[in-house]
Amino acid sequence: ERPFACPHCARGFAHNQHLLRHLRVHTGERPFACPQCGRCFSSRPNLIAHAKAHAGARPFACEQCGRGFSRKSHLARHQAVHTGTRPHACAQCGKRFSSKTNLARH
Repeated sequence: ERPFACPHCARGFAHNQHLLRHLRVHTGERPFACPQCGRCFSSRPNLIAHAKAHAGARPFACEQCGRGFSRKSHLARHQAVHTGTRPHACAQCGKRFSSKTNLARH
């Protein structure tokens, strides 16, 4: 059961705390600041992952080229370089992109 619904996108949550954290997606609130560089994050886990990058920790390595990443999701995004995967298509012209960011920039 997910009784806590987001008023912006109707996504449901089992706990009110999870809804409050989700609302930051819509408000842009980023209350967790890195003490080293000042970059702000919407959640504590994202700040902690960022801090590992300052420490130089890159435990996720690409098996094809050896490049290291601080997050597993960054490694997964990088692997599109080797596979040529372009899952994100422009609805207007059909051009395809390897990341949502590149599609949005287009």
